[in-house]
Amino acid sequence: MKEKGIKNLIIDFGGVLIDLDRQRCIENFAKLGMPNVEAMLDVCHQQGFFLQHEKGLITSAEFRNEIREQIGKIVTDARIDAAWNSFLGGIPTYKLDLLLKLREKYVVYLLSNTNEIHWKWSCKHAFHYKAFRVEDYFEKIFLSYEMKMVKPDVAIFEKLLEETGIDPRETFFIDDSAENCRVAETLGISTYTPKACEDWSHLFS
Repeated sequence: MKEKGIKNLIIDFGGVLIDLDRQRCIENFAKLGMPNVEAMLDVCHQQGFFLQHEKGLITSAEFRNEIREQIGKIVTDARIDAAWNSFLGGIPTYKLDLLLKLREKYVVYLLSNTNEIHWKWSCKHAFHYKAFRVEDYFEKIFLSYEMKMVKPDVAIFEKLLEETGIDPRETFFIDDSAENCRVAETLGISTYTPKACEDWSHLFS
């Protein structure tokens, strides 16, 4: 990778670092009595108010109220959050070790379509490893709900390039969505699309 002139890495979160379990999440929402959740939940791109939450266009409180409205009964925040966070598995420790090693050679950024509920859970549980915190793995973290934009919109990539000042030709992007990678490539960024649960450390061996 270094010999190809790559200095910067942009890494996706869901499906690249953390394993996802869409079916478990759908089943847990169904247990709460929520209809049609399957149509709104996609591994890469959410729909409806799930997408609004991911874009930061509605607050977590408003998101939970939308869930309650869909269910048609009072459900606690904790139960809603538990069902929603069941989408997330864990980050294999070898990937956390890899991130730390990559930081020695590259400038590493995180770029994720995510929401406040998922991110708070992840900071507390997924990145908690040895004495490290989430900030230790990345130079800077770019989150859709904070940026008010999502992949694959070209604007989110342009914003990252603008804020970091990095050269797209010296940048490598790893994302589990082929469409997200295609859009990044239009800006001159090299990409790789790993399969679910893939060990993509071979890219750097």
